[in-house]
Amino acid sequence: MRLQELVAVAAMVAVAVVVRPALCREQINGAGLVAEERMKPMAMAVLVFGDSIVDPGNNNNLHTQIKANHAPYGKDFVNHVATGRFSNGLVPSDFVAQKLHVKTLVASWLNVGHTPEDLLTGVSFASGATGYDPLTPKIVGVITLEQQLEYFDEYRGKLVAIAGEEEAERIIDGAFFFVCAGTDDVANTYFTTPFRSIEYDIPSYVDLLRVGVEKFLRSLNKRGAKLIGFVGMPPIGCVPSQRTVGGGFHRRCEPKRNYAAQLYNSKVQELIAGLNSEPGFHTRVVYLGIYDIILELTENGDQWGFTETTRGCCGTGLIEVTNLCDTRFMGVCDDVSKHVFFDSFHPTQRAYKIIVDYMWDTYGHLLEP
Repeated sequence: MRLQELVAVAAMVAVAVVVRPALCREQINGAGLVAEERMKPMAMAVLVFGDSIVDPGNNNNLHTQIKANHAPYGKDFVNHVATGRFSNGLVPSDFVAQKLHVKTLVASWLNVGHTPEDLLTGVSFASGATGYDPLTPKIVGVITLEQQLEYFDEYRGKLVAIAGEEEAERIIDGAFFFVCAGTDDVANTYFTTPFRSIEYDIPSYVDLLRVGVEKFLRSLNKRGAKLIGFVGMPPIGCVPSQRTVGGGFHRRCEPKRNYAAQLYNSKVQELIAGLNSEPGFHTRVVYLGIYDIILELTENGDQWGFTETTRGCCGTGLIEVTNLCDTRFMGVCDDVSKHVFFDSFHPTQRAYKIIVDYMWDTYGHLLEP
């Protein structure tokens, strides 16, 4: 396949994983995680919505190219299982569940035979490559955010069947809702396809996304969410694939993409502040910024023990992602722990851990019940 064709396919893929119940309960990356599970939970459950950054395998059986259920994905997961997580191992939602002492892994809603314990402690409805722009998931055939809400409604019904109405309500009241999406809207729908850029400039497109964010947050509020952790956008122009397609010969961070991310982050913080002060809005939304820490890792990675900050570990590291990142056709780097990014869109497990640690150090006091 020619380089231009590879770039076009890769750029359409989500920025931003199926786990069997046995994996969720027994396969733990390190003894320290066992100790975390034994601590008193800080939330009743973890319920996850969003894109590939927090998709643990919901895309696996969809008719889409946006999948990570093949090697080398999962190369550092227990038993090297490619669960569908867009990573060499764990993803942020797993680390969040550990931080809250709820469980070690968050299973996908689809493609898993859930045990009662899986449902009682939460699942992920996220789908790689989705977004707040309704067009974004349609382009690549993945699950919309509206459909994720419908899956949540199904989940609630199963919760009632297992635990009863009163206990189900208590679990949802005490759940931590984790939301991470938006990057695919900017990187893929706006900057890769012509469908939005011919009609919107960057500020007006960010306004369109803001409308989608507000609609989604209000929908969660109506469904009983009491606490939402809302993840902002990363410096999209510094993601390896975006450097390749937009950063010129030297593959520098692409400024227009970063401007869009910064403007979006500013707009959604204003929106969240307004919602939190609105009478009748009974959800506390906490903005979780990741722009600065990811920029720090890409600019000063050596201070964190990384030696490669601009290329992924898979293949050339320039464009390979999802079906282009496949060990049947290409190799992977010798030491993934030295890379910030695993493929050309998604960070490594080690980088994800640093990002979630940063979120907790910065915003953790706001997430306490």
